[in-house]
Amino acid sequence: MTPPNDGVRRWLHRLRTAEAFSATQELVVLFLVTSWLLAFGLIPLRIGHLHISRTELGLVGADEPRYAQVAREMLEVHSAECHALHTTVRPRSLAWKDLTASYHCLTAGAITPILYGVPWLEKPALYYWRAMSFFKEFGISDWSARLPSTTATFALILLIYLHMRRFRPGGHLDAALITASCIAMVAFSRGASTDMQLAAPFSIGMLGWYAWYETGKKFWLFDLYFFGGAATLAKGPIAPFMIICILLLFAGLRREWNIVRRTIWLPGVALYLAMVLPWFIAVQLRNPDFYRLFFLQHNLERFATDRYQHHQPIYYYLVVLILGLMPWTVMSLRAMVDSIQISVAEWRVRHNRVRYVGNTRPGDAFPEFLVIWAIFPVLFFTFSGSKLPGYILPAIAPITILTGDYLYRVRQYKLKWWLLGGHAVVVSTMTFVLLLCPQYMIYERFVPAAKTIFWAALWAAVTGAAIYLTVRRWGTKYLRAITLAPVLALLFFLLRMNGWLLDANYSARPLAERIAQEAPDIPTLATYHIRRDMDYGLAFYRNQPLRHYFHEESATEKVNIIAEIPQEQHILVLRERDIPQLSTILAGRLYTPLFLYEWQGLAVYRVSAGTQTANFSEKPSAHNRR
Repeated sequence: MTPPNDGVRRWLHRLRTAEAFSATQELVVLFLVTSWLLAFGLIPLRIGHLHISRTELGLVGADEPRYAQVAREMLEVHSAECHALHTTVRPRSLAWKDLTASYHCLTAGAITPILYGVPWLEKPALYYWRAMSFFKEFGISDWSARLPSTTATFALILLIYLHMRRFRPGGHLDAALITASCIAMVAFSRGASTDMQLAAPFSIGMLGWYAWYETGKKFWLFDLYFFGGAATLAKGPIAPFMIICILLLFAGLRREWNIVRRTIWLPGVALYLAMVLPWFIAVQLRNPDFYRLFFLQHNLERFATDRYQHHQPIYYYLVVLILGLMPWTVMSLRAMVDSIQISVAEWRVRHNRVRYVGNTRPGDAFPEFLVIWAIFPVLFFTFSGSKLPGYILPAIAPITILTGDYLYRVRQYKLKWWLLGGHAVVVSTMTFVLLLCPQYMIYERFVPAAKTIFWAALWAAVTGAAIYLTVRRWGTKYLRAITLAPVLALLFFLLRMNGWLLDANYSARPLAERIAQEAPDIPTLATYHIRRDMDYGLAFYRNQPLRHYFHEESATEKVNIIAEIPQEQHILVLRERDIPQLSTILAGRLYTPLFLYEWQGLAVYRVSAGTQTANFSEKPSAHNRR
């Protein structure tokens, strides 16, 4: 006869096995879905002759190619100095000479960011360091330049899952996947920029602090100081400023001022200073203008004025939030309202004479903490004179966490028809707009063909109806899956089926490749009045400084640009409508057309060296377009 204890042990073993299996399933789903959302169409992956993923879109905007170029030039300095020292970062021995040589190799090119050979002191160095390491590992390319943001986002999503599973089990997978699938995270995780370098460690550090608040274990404070230091190295003093303000607001509203004193943990402070001060001191010693340029001009002046021409209306970040949280906008706003109501109810209870009997800390502080964390960056940057979408990226994670937690709490109930209907309408609207994007990029008109509108509307309607009917029939637990399905499909549609259109319309990569094919023997390229994003993009893909025919006054130009018509043979890129001006600009020079790049309204010319008889009559022929 089997002893009773053996039966209990077997039952417990089966239970543990089932939990482990469930956790493994969740991790597999999290990894696969997040990898698709963050890396599909970004990281090239091929199995045999089958391309699972290709680099569909080159660097876009002015910041991506500029930051990538800074990392490339820093790596070139690093490699040259290490080669001159005949050493590597890893010392050959423990001899003082080898240790010193390896130290100089380690710091070579890693202190002063440089762009086109001159110091570039706009941002700290975290992104550049990480991009340098990926360049060294995978080679210099647009996709490896984006890996710092992709890997940082992946780490944030994984830690949201683990944190919620540890402290708020139930909605942990929802919170992680909602974070991964909202437009803001998908977009910024694919950018070669500093925005995600701030948002990811900042959010991880804040979650670590709250884990300490709940458990009282100093181990969790390590997260706050370590990742707070990383966030400071990403964008500067804005990271500790926001951390301090959010924690002070939380402590003040809960009247628990002692947590401020207890948060000041000397080992953590030492860790933070050891991470942050060496680079700031070193770069200041090498660049006496660093303090003025970085702290005063690119932080205080950027916030207080519109020096860099990024002025936006007061409601700007409300629009950014609505778009950035899609397709979860309706659910996220409902979760925020619900959490604010919970926080207000807790606040009223705390200020009553009758407190929670037998509890020194009343209620659940997690919703209140997340609400304060979400609202502060939005309100703070609303009053900034310079506004960009990435500034409020640190506010996205707390909202998506609240959304996942809210959906878990209401899972046993049916969602109200207007809430579910609103969610279905938002997802179907997003589907409709994104399905029409390729049509607009090809024809550049706001009213596509009736047939295209019909099919886009039909698919959008089917998507919205499927979401509404599925959740009404089988419950809220299926909301995540039925919402993610169209998001994953739209990503495939935009990148795999129409990625070349995005590349042709918004990146300089196809143009740079075409120029390299048409004129492989001409290294010099100059531009005349083209957009800044194409200017910087061509400079990155050709690995050369910006060259303009004439000096162009712009408050946004912050680097030394070679402003002259080159005397040697060169390539000229200009707007198609500026072609008639060439007869005046290049009087006495021979210039011949190469091709028109109609996707962006640009013309490419070969300009010969020296003073020769000018050819004014030629223009790129029709067969040489695009």
